[in-house]
Amino acid sequence: MYSTWTRGRDIASLGTNDGATPLAFQKWHNFKEAFAPELIYQAVNSVGGDVNACLDPFGGSGTTALTCQMLGIESTTVEVNPYLADVIRAKLHTYNSDLLVARLRDVRRVSRRIVPDLDLARAVLPPTFIEPGVGGRWIFGTEVASALVALLEAIDLAAADDEHSRRFFRVVVGGMLTEVSNVLVSGKGRRYRRNWQERSVTANEVLSLFALRVESAIADIITFAGRPNVHSKVVHGDARTQTFTNLFDLSVFSPPYPNSFDYTDVYNVQLWMLGYLTDTTSNITLRRNTLASHVQVSRTYKPAPDGSTILSATLHGLDAEKDSLWSKHLPAMVGGYFQDLLEVTETVLRSLRAGGECWMVVGDSRYGQTHVPVADVIKELLSARGYDVYSAEPIRHMKTSAQQGFKSSLAESLLKVRL
Repeated sequence: MYSTWTRGRDIASLGTNDGATPLAFQKWHNFKEAFAPELIYQAVNSVGGDVNACLDPFGGSGTTALTCQMLGIESTTVEVNPYLADVIRAKLHTYNSDLLVARLRDVRRVSRRIVPDLDLARAVLPPTFIEPGVGGRWIFGTEVASALVALLEAIDLAAADDEHSRRFFRVVVGGMLTEVSNVLVSGKGRRYRRNWQERSVTANEVLSLFALRVESAIADIITFAGRPNVHSKVVHGDARTQTFTNLFDLSVFSPPYPNSFDYTDVYNVQLWMLGYLTDTTSNITLRRNTLASHVQVSRTYKPAPDGSTILSATLHGLDAEKDSLWSKHLPAMVGGYFQDLLEVTETVLRSLRAGGECWMVVGDSRYGQTHVPVADVIKELLSARGYDVYSAEPIRHMKTSAQQGFKSSLAESLLKVRL
């Protein structure tokens, strides 16, 4: 099934799907930053002995879980973002496609009868979301917002007795929100479209796009109806607080990079529009439950771990230029990041059987004149604790920030650890 899914496509790097031919299920929500399924396939074939169970503590778009399903391997995935956790669950579930088609008809019919209460929506959503917005800017025009609110209410009504169908339709809506909005979203956050004021999207276009995307997703489901029926567990929670009672043969994951991008921002529109966030408190709580890879929310950072001379030198460099950095909290954030990541990685390694392997894709960062070589630091930290990091190689280079001139100087590396 895996070969049918990937079709022997060419990829530029194991660390990204960017530029590669899109695969089934990937278009449900476009995740440009996700690593490629080919990475999991390579890892499975590199581990000594059979791979029966795989762990991913940073689920993201569900690449590890979905690839394992295609390969007939059980998986456990942890994801702190509730929207992404539902995206993963939706991709992995086995559906009755005829029932989904019937539910789609019901949703479309019911949505046209609903008179949405935009005042109620405005009371819950941030003021920038619905026209008139703030300062003459808004994410959704009144007509689009009305269509979306009606559509989500129709989904709840038409699929009230079927949580799997309801989740599926809501995930499809989440995947199209940016397309009908006035903003563009990338791995670096959200910005308004050029000439967005001249853009016009109608309610009929919203409903038509929803139907087209549902039909495309159902086509994926039908094409891969024969996917192996293996246990795929998705845990919505903070990877730093998880414990695992069973043993795994393999773990493949990519944590957030210490680039001070709060990845919650990337999915902020989905989190609010789909009701995962309902107030400032829930927003702050989710941000604080993420890895310490950013300074966008006030928090107490853990002290940096011992065991890496490279990390010590890096933190010394950051402290030396702290007054010229754009945030005085960056040195503490970097130290806390490595402590967080070390804790998660050690939890993963303790959950592997003898001979099992952990593959992780990590990315460097730079603040001011100080390079943060993540792979080198993690290798030192793990080696100091007796783990066998038998490979740490760059797999591509990323561009620096605008302040650094967008230079392709930041390595994205693949670390391999064997028990």
